[in-house]
Amino acid sequence: MMQEHGEPGRPRLPRGWRRRFARLSIAFYRVGLGPALGRRLLLLRHTGRLSGLDQFVVLEVVAHDPEGGTWILASGFGPDAAWYRNLQAAPQTTIQVGNRHYAVTAHFPSADEGSELMARYARSHPRAARRLCAFMGVRVPDGSPHSYRQAGLRIPFVRLDAALGQHLP
Repeated sequence: MMQEHGEPGRPRLPRGWRRRFARLSIAFYRVGLGPALGRRLLLLRHTGRLSGLDQFVVLEVVAHDPEGGTWILASGFGPDAAWYRNLQAAPQTTIQVGNRHYAVTAHFPSADEGSELMARYARSHPRAARRLCAFMGVRVPDGSPHSYRQAGLRIPFVRLDAALGQHLP
């Protein structure tokens, strides 16, 4: 279980006003303003592994393949993030992107796959990749593809696959 102060090198979970601010984006989706947040964010519903209750979190999309019907997410708070652990316990769920809903199944890429995902993300979104690594306390000393591959070994990724037959944007 994640410690209150986080794992060494990982960011602390937000508390107080920071937590309320971080969760504000959930309200945007609930009142129909999801499209205002763009396609780089999605609302993930996950089932609490202990409570059995529906939980929600807004996450940044690392990569999206509309033809393959997949979204890639990174767990900035590491493998002990509640949403990540909940998906491991119950991988079939739903997401909302803009105002579209999708039934998805979560898959957990290996560290080697995560390494390549991070290198691709850094190529496509260099500033966002630097911010993600800095946020997670993962060093990318020279910003090279090799550095990002090494960083990707420490970042837990999730691939969400849409159910067959769903219309994708």
